[in-house]
Amino acid sequence: MLTLVLQNHREYLRLMLLEPSLLSALETPAFIYREAEIFRRLDLLSMVRERSGGRILYSVKALPFTGVLDLIRPHVDGFAVSSLFEARLASEVLRLGGGAGSLHITTPGLRAREIEELAGLCGAISFNSLEQFRRLQPRLEDRASAGIRVNPGLSFLNDPRYDPCRPFSKLGVPLDDLARALAEDTGLADRIEGLHFHTLFESRSLAPLGLTLEKIERILGPAMDGLRWINLGGGHLLESSDEAWELAGMIQDLRARRRVKVFIEPGKAMVGKAGSLVTSVIDRFERDGKAVAVLDSGVHHLPEVFEYQKTPSVAEHRSDGPFECLLAGCTCLAGDVFGEYRFAAPLKIGDKLVFENVGAYSLIKASRFNGYDLPAIYILGTDGRMGLTKRFGYEDYRRQWTAESL
Repeated sequence: MLTLVLQNHREYLRLMLLEPSLLSALETPAFIYREAEIFRRLDLLSMVRERSGGRILYSVKALPFTGVLDLIRPHVDGFAVSSLFEARLASEVLRLGGGAGSLHITTPGLRAREIEELAGLCGAISFNSLEQFRRLQPRLEDRASAGIRVNPGLSFLNDPRYDPCRPFSKLGVPLDDLARALAEDTGLADRIEGLHFHTLFESRSLAPLGLTLEKIERILGPAMDGLRWINLGGGHLLESSDEAWELAGMIQDLRARRRVKVFIEPGKAMVGKAGSLVTSVIDRFERDGKAVAVLDSGVHHLPEVFEYQKTPSVAEHRSDGPFECLLAGCTCLAGDVFGEYRFAAPLKIGDKLVFENVGAYSLIKASRFNGYDLPAIYILGTDGRMGLTKRFGYEDYRRQWTAESL
C-alpha cells in the first residue's frame, strides 16, 4: 500500500475534512486537493495493477497541475495526454522524477507539424482516424508505437455531450470500417501495434466495459492477433475494492486471451473527489422573497455547472436545514448561479462554503472572466497541514491579455 492513511479509518476521515480552523485564514477563492484521497485512489489502482499485471496511466487532461502530477507519478506507469503541450509538461514531470514511465496520446487534433516531436515524447500514439493514420504514421519512423482508436458504436450514456459513440462521432474508427480496411489492405495489420478505445463517462459499473470488449473481439477477431497493447481508456469511477478486483479480473483475462499489455487511463477517478473549491460570501440580500448570497467565485471557476447545468455539492448544505439560500457567483453573467441550498443558520458575509468533488475538469477549464482571478491552489497533506502551492495575480492576467507590442 502507498500510505498508512487507510490503516486508520478515523485518521483518514480527519484528513478528508476541511475543518473550520483550516478554512478560517484561507484566502478565497481557493482549490484544495487532499493527498489522502489521491492516495486512497492510488491504493485501489495498485490493487488492480498488482493482481492483473495491467498498467496505469493517469489522464492528464483531468488536472495537469504539476503539484498533483508529482504526487501521482511514482505510483503509475506514466501519463495519458491529449496534446503536445500536455505531452511536454508530462514528460518534464517524468524526467524530473527520474525518467521512469511513458506517455500515450490520442486526439482528433494531431497536427502534422507536431508529429515528429510527439513521436520523440510519447511511447504510443493512437491515431483517431484511418486517414490520420495513413497520413502521419509513416513519420513516426519506429520511434513511437502506432495504434488506432476504435469506436465500438455502443452507447451507454443518455447525454450525447459526453457520449463518444453518439451519431456522427468524431472519436475513433468505427469497428466495421476498421475490419473492412484490414481485409482490403493486408499490410495494414502489420503497422497497427495497438488499439485504444474510450467510451465511458463516470461509470459506476464495469458491465459496459465487458460488453465493449466482447464486441471488439467479435468483430475484429484474428486481426487482433498481432497486437502488442490494448488501451481501455478511462471513465470508470472505481470507488471500492470490489470494483478494483473486478476490473483486475477483466484485465487479467484479456491479457491471457490476447497476450498483450493492457493499459487503463483513470482521470476523474483519481482526482475528482480529492478536490474542493472554497469560497466566501461577499454579499447577501433578498430578491422576490428569496435569500441570495453572492460568492467571491462563480461558474467561471466551475464551468461544468453552467455548461452542463450541474448542481455541485456543498459541504455545509443540510437537506433539513431551515434556512434556504440561492448561491450566486460574482460575475455579470445572469446565469452565474450555483443553485439553491439549505443551511442550519442564515449565511453571513465572510462565511466560507466548500464545493465538494470538483477536483477534475474544473481548474483546467476555469477562466478569468470579468477579470476575476483564478483560485489559489492548496494541497492538504497527509500530515494535516495545508500548503499553498500556487497563487495567481494581476501580472498573470496582464500577461494573458497584453499585446506583444506593449
